[in-house]
Amino acid sequence: MTSRSIAVVLGCAILALVPDTAALAHAFLRNAIPAVGSTIRQTPADVTLAFSESVEPAFSTITVTNAQGVRVDRGVLHRGVDDARLAIGVTPLPPGRYVVDWHALSTDTHRTQGRFSFTIVP
Repeated sequence: MTSRSIAVVLGCAILALVPDTAALAHAFLRNAIPAVGSTIRQTPADVTLAFSESVEPAFSTITVTNAQGVRVDRGVLHRGVDDARLAIGVTPLPPGRYVVDWHALSTDTHRTQGRFSFTIVP
């Protein structure tokens, strides 16, 4: 094997070990309050989403709707305790199932979106 062939093989091996930063550069949902699929007993003050990286609130959305599809959030998105959290206030909610739809733009301009529900019981 020539020194050039060895260099090519070593270069390919190194590239295989380096993570694809484009694949890692998305703001994925890490957790939520209320938790995804949870059952709770009272209305939370906010629905808070924590992402895997910083997000831009001006270009992100969270909506909370009831079983009839009517929005029950207060419509004002704000940052949570850090740049990777977004929150939206909700009105007092009666028992029922609620759906959270979100769209996030990470600070490196990648978009992600998702949907989950939570239920309030008496």
